[in-house]
Amino acid sequence: MKYRQYLLGFLLITLSAACFSMSLKSAKDQGLVGETLGGYLASTIAMPRSDVSILILDINNKRKEKYQEVANKVGQSLADVEKLAGGKAIEKTIKGHFIQLPNGVWKKK
Repeated sequence: MKYRQYLLGFLLITLSAACFSMSLKSAKDQGLVGETLGGYLASTIAMPRSDVSILILDINNKRKEKYQEVANKVGQSLADVEKLAGGKAIEKTIKGHFIQLPNGVWKKK
C-alpha cells in the first residue's frame, strides 16, 4: 500500500513539474533568455528562476551535442561550428526577442 502512495506522489510531482516547466518560446517571449554569438542560450537576467536555468541547461546540452556531431562530420572544430550556429541563430531571432552583442550587452532585435 505504501508503495502505491509513494508512486502516486512521485507521479504527481513529475506531472506538476512538467506542467510548470517553461518552453523555449515562452522564455523568449518573456525576455528571460536570448541567443548568444557562441551558439547557445543565456539568461538575460542576473538571477534566473530555476525553471529558466533548467531550460537553458537542457537546450544548451542538446545544442552542444548536435554541434559536436556536425563538427566531427565536416572536420571542423567545435568552436567554429558554435560560432557559425550562433550567427545563424541571431539571424533567425524574431523581432522583440533578445540577442547578445559582442560586448555582452543584451539587445531586443
